[in-house]
Amino acid sequence: MRTIEVAEITRNIKEMCIEANHFLSMDMDAALKQAAEEEKAPLGRQILCQLQDNLRIAGEERIPICQDTGMTVVFLEIGQEVHFAGGSLTDSINEGVRQGYVEGYLRKSVVKDPLIRENTKDNTPAVLHYDIVPGDQVKITVAPKGFGSENMSRIFMLKPADGIEGVKQAIMTAVKDAGPNACPPMVVGVGIGGTFEKCALMAKRALTRPLDERSAIPYIRELEEEMLDRINKTGIGPGGLGGTTTALAVNIDTYPTHIAGLPVAVNICCHVNRHAVRIL
Repeated sequence: MRTIEVAEITRNIKEMCIEANHFLSMDMDAALKQAAEEEKAPLGRQILCQLQDNLRIAGEERIPICQDTGMTVVFLEIGQEVHFAGGSLTDSINEGVRQGYVEGYLRKSVVKDPLIRENTKDNTPAVLHYDIVPGDQVKITVAPKGFGSENMSRIFMLKPADGIEGVKQAIMTAVKDAGPNACPPMVVGVGIGGTFEKCALMAKRALTRPLDERSAIPYIRELEEEMLDRINKTGIGPGGLGGTTTALAVNIDTYPTHIAGLPVAVNICCHVNRHAVRIL
């Protein structure tokens, strides 16, 4: 059994909140640079170059890559041989978020009650997802999610008879309805199967998959490629101003489901698609 002090979790969460909000992940940076080289529309290319300038300035001057520093989503894959000591794991994560957003001078966007709307002033609480896995390590993924794109996300409770064509239509409906509001070029996370909440969780987690990593399931890999091509042919383009780069990737995850259902979730993320990953 390996013991990890929760203070170590707090420190890492704090650093990861600041890191994710100031620096693009390597896969996203590479995808944006490639998009700028391949974009066929002059205005679209100009927008992509401006996004590159924004990222450079953010890194040099230590300012956020987007003014919406998001609501913090944290995925933890916890080895079953790990014991946490020194306090509550959940409290330690939220303390890391609090320190990261307060000390990192990041915008505080979380309200205590969804209807009363009083700001918590430290961006807590985070949205936490725990998985217990074999081993004695802890994998932490911090993904601050801005709500320009989050508000454009959708769940479709399809009928089994809708099949793969119904899934394709659902994805395209979500993307077209989002249009410029999701700050394209976007990353599209899709969850197919499970239940109402399971497909949504898969879609959110799919956004954190490296963009150069395709599904291991052959027909899903083909579906990812087809949907990326179809989305980029919509002409929405960078910033919604037209072009051939509307999405940088479509990441699809699947799960077994009930004989009577075909749940599909489409979780859209903007061009920064922030996430930081560490293994302790």
